[in-house]
Amino acid sequence: MDSGVTVITNPTVNVRLTSTISSFEVQRRFNRGITIADLKGKLEMVIGASPSVMDLELFGVNDKFLQKMDDNEALLGSYPVDDDCRIHVIDQSGGKMGEFTDVSKVEKFELSDDAYEKKTDSARSFMKKHRVGRFNEEEVAKKKAEIAAREEEQKVAADAISVGSRCQVQVAGQPTKVGTVMYVGTADFKPGYWVGVKYDEPMGKHDGR
Repeated sequence: MDSGVTVITNPTVNVRLTSTISSFEVQRRFNRGITIADLKGKLEMVIGASPSVMDLELFGVNDKFLQKMDDNEALLGSYPVDDDCRIHVIDQSGGKMGEFTDVSKVEKFELSDDAYEKKTDSARSFMKKHRVGRFNEEEVAKKKAEIAAREEEQKVAADAISVGSRCQVQVAGQPTKVGTVMYVGTADFKPGYWVGVKYDEPMGKHDGR
């Protein structure tokens, strides 16, 4: 009877990938039977560097450096690579971190407003032709009238309230609050008319003040 031990190895391995040209870490699963050259070909689609300028370094699950993976003919499985190990790709072409994500260096196409106004295939041209949004004069005039009417209604209501008046504030789902009117008028943070109330009890956002 054979008393030897049989070791069964998973044919694939799940590794973490990092590189010198990206701050991101990704995970990929590879077959242990592929060569390092084949692995570099697959990494090109993930990392963005050409296989010809790749140097690979293998790190353990605890991110401790193990060895370089510099034999293109060797099989991936011939290296001590296990699940959750990390393969670090060094781009020898000089690619730098963030080179492919920094858009500040990208040359931008700029079009003056006058030139854009003359285009017939632009979004502005379409909106004008079909009288959409601010290009619909009737709709714009209607909205302006509604806003003016609402502001006038608010002004009339605000004029009826005097600073120093006692008042009750009722909000659905909250107890009725009693206080004194401290301010009536407009505010910088939002359009419309506002009433500032100092509550008798510390129940407001500023303890009643």
